[in-house]
Amino acid sequence: MAQTVFVLNGPNLNLLGKRQPEIYGHETLDDVRTQCEAAGAPHGIAIELKQSNHEGQIIDWIHEARERAAGIIINPGAFTHTSVAILDALNAFEGPVLEVHISNVHKRESFRHHSYVSLRAEGVMAGFGVQGYSLAVLRMATLLS
Repeated sequence: MAQTVFVLNGPNLNLLGKRQPEIYGHETLDDVRTQCEAAGAPHGIAIELKQSNHEGQIIDWIHEARERAAGIIINPGAFTHTSVAILDALNAFEGPVLEVHISNVHKRESFRHHSYVSLRAEGVMAGFGVQGYSLAVLRMATLLS
Protein backbone atom coordinates (compact mmCIF):
# COMPACT_ATOMS: atom_id res chain seq x y z
CA MET A 1 0.00 0.00 0.00
CA ALA A 2 1.34 3.41 -0.98
CA GLN A 3 2.18 6.04 1.60
CA THR A 4 0.78 9.45 0.74
CA VAL A 5 2.97 12.54 0.76
CA PHE A 6 1.43 15.98 0.47
CA VAL A 7 3.40 18.40 -1.72
CA LEU A 8 2.10 21.81 -0.70
CA ASN A 9 2.80 25.00 -2.61
CA GLY A 10 2.19 28.57 -1.53
CA PRO A 11 1.44 31.88 -3.18
CA ASN A 12 2.26 32.58 -6.81
CA LEU A 13 3.43 29.04 -7.52
CA ASN A 14 0.33 28.62 -9.68
CA LEU A 15 2.26 30.90 -12.08
CA LEU A 16 5.27 28.59 -12.21
CA GLY A 17 6.59 28.51 -15.78
CA LYS A 18 5.17 31.97 -16.52
CA ARG A 19 6.36 34.18 -13.64
CA GLN A 20 10.01 35.25 -13.67
CA PRO A 21 11.30 32.27 -15.67
CA GLU A 22 14.84 33.60 -15.27
CA ILE A 23 14.50 32.74 -11.55
CA TYR A 24 11.94 29.92 -11.48
CA GLY A 25 12.39 28.29 -14.89
CA HIS A 26 9.86 27.26 -17.51
CA GLU A 27 8.44 24.12 -15.90
CA THR A 28 4.92 24.20 -14.48
CA LEU A 29 3.33 22.71 -11.38
CA ASP A 30 1.96 19.96 -13.64
CA ASP A 31 5.58 19.15 -14.54
CA VAL A 32 6.45 19.13 -10.84
CA ARG A 33 3.56 16.73 -10.16
CA THR A 34 4.73 14.37 -12.92
CA GLN A 35 8.33 14.44 -11.67
CA CYS A 36 7.29 13.84 -8.05
CA GLU A 37 5.02 10.95 -9.00
CA ALA A 38 7.85 9.38 -11.03
CA ALA A 39 10.29 9.79 -8.14
CA GLY A 40 7.85 8.42 -5.57
CA ALA A 41 6.35 5.44 -7.42
CA PRO A 42 9.35 3.07 -7.07
CA HIS A 43 9.29 3.75 -3.31
CA GLY A 44 5.56 3.23 -2.81
CA ILE A 45 4.87 6.93 -2.38
CA ALA A 46 1.67 8.50 -3.72
CA ILE A 47 1.82 12.25 -4.29
CA GLU A 48 -0.95 14.76 -3.60
CA LEU A 49 0.22 18.11 -4.97
CA LYS A 50 -1.74 21.16 -3.91
CA GLN A 51 -1.29 24.92 -4.38
CA SER A 52 -2.97 27.91 -2.79
CA ASN A 53 -2.41 31.62 -2.60
CA HIS A 54 -4.19 31.62 0.78
CA GLU A 55 -2.40 30.95 4.06
CA GLY A 56 -5.48 29.49 5.76
CA GLN A 57 -5.95 26.92 2.99
CA ILE A 58 -2.36 25.75 3.38
CA ILE A 59 -2.89 25.43 7.14
CA ASP A 60 -6.07 23.40 6.52
CA TRP A 61 -4.11 21.03 4.25
CA ILE A 62 -1.42 20.61 6.90
CA HIS A 63 -4.17 19.71 9.38
CA GLU A 64 -5.65 17.29 6.84
CA ALA A 65 -2.20 15.70 6.48
CA ARG A 66 -2.37 14.68 10.15
CA GLU A 67 -4.97 12.10 9.13
CA ARG A 68 -4.05 11.35 5.52
CA ALA A 69 -0.33 11.82 4.86
CA ALA A 70 2.87 10.16 6.04
CA GLY A 71 4.94 13.25 5.18
CA ILE A 72 4.80 16.80 3.89
CA ILE A 73 6.98 18.49 1.30
CA ILE A 74 6.27 22.21 1.34
CA ASN A 75 7.27 25.21 -0.72
CA PRO A 76 5.47 27.93 1.20
CA GLY A 77 6.60 30.69 -1.18
CA ALA A 78 6.63 34.08 0.53
CA PHE A 79 4.87 32.59 3.58
CA THR A 80 8.25 31.01 4.35
CA HIS A 81 9.43 34.33 5.74
CA THR A 82 6.25 35.51 7.45
CA SER A 83 4.01 32.70 8.67
CA VAL A 84 4.23 31.63 12.27
CA ALA A 85 0.78 30.11 11.70
CA ILE A 86 2.14 27.67 9.09
CA LEU A 87 5.01 26.81 11.46
CA ASP A 88 2.51 26.12 14.25
CA ALA A 89 0.46 23.87 11.97
CA LEU A 90 3.59 21.97 10.89
CA ASN A 91 4.57 21.54 14.54
CA ALA A 92 1.23 19.76 15.07
CA PHE A 93 2.05 17.28 12.26
CA GLU A 94 3.85 14.17 13.47
CA GLY A 95 5.48 12.99 10.23
CA PRO A 96 8.57 14.30 8.46
CA VAL A 97 8.54 17.71 6.78
CA LEU A 98 10.85 18.82 3.99
CA GLU A 99 11.08 22.41 2.74
CA VAL A 100 11.67 23.20 -0.94
CA HIS A 101 12.63 26.43 -2.68
CA ILE A 102 13.18 26.55 -6.43
CA SER A 103 15.69 29.39 -6.25
CA ASN A 104 18.66 29.69 -3.91
CA VAL A 105 17.01 31.99 -1.38
CA HIS A 106 20.42 32.73 0.19
CA LYS A 107 21.57 34.48 -3.00
CA ARG A 108 18.51 36.72 -3.03
CA GLU A 109 17.19 39.59 -0.90
CA SER A 110 18.14 39.41 2.77
CA PHE A 111 14.51 39.09 3.92
CA ARG A 112 14.40 35.71 2.12
CA HIS A 113 17.25 34.35 4.25
CA HIS A 114 14.97 33.63 7.22
CA SER A 115 12.50 30.74 7.19
CA TYR A 116 9.99 29.94 9.89
CA VAL A 117 9.36 26.59 8.19
CA SER A 118 13.02 25.58 8.56
CA LEU A 119 12.50 25.48 12.32
CA ARG A 120 10.33 22.38 11.73
CA ALA A 121 11.77 20.86 8.55
CA GLU A 122 14.04 17.83 8.61
CA GLY A 123 15.77 19.25 5.54
CA VAL A 124 15.72 22.08 3.02
CA MET A 125 16.22 21.93 -0.75
CA ALA A 126 17.04 25.34 -2.22
CA GLY A 127 18.46 26.34 -5.56
CA PHE A 128 17.94 23.04 -7.40
CA GLY A 129 15.13 24.40 -9.58
CA VAL A 130 12.04 22.21 -9.73
CA GLN A 131 14.35 19.17 -9.45
CA GLY A 132 14.44 20.03 -5.74
CA TYR A 133 10.94 18.57 -5.42
CA SER A 134 12.03 15.20 -6.85
CA LEU A 135 15.08 15.21 -4.60
CA ALA A 136 12.79 15.92 -1.66
CA VAL A 137 10.58 12.96 -2.62
CA LEU A 138 13.65 10.70 -2.66
CA ARG A 139 14.72 12.00 0.76
CA MET A 140 11.17 11.53 2.04
CA ALA A 141 11.27 7.91 0.88
CA THR A 142 14.35 7.40 3.04
CA LEU A 143 12.79 9.12 6.03
CA LEU A 144 9.64 7.00 5.74
CA SER A 145 11.42 3.68 5.32
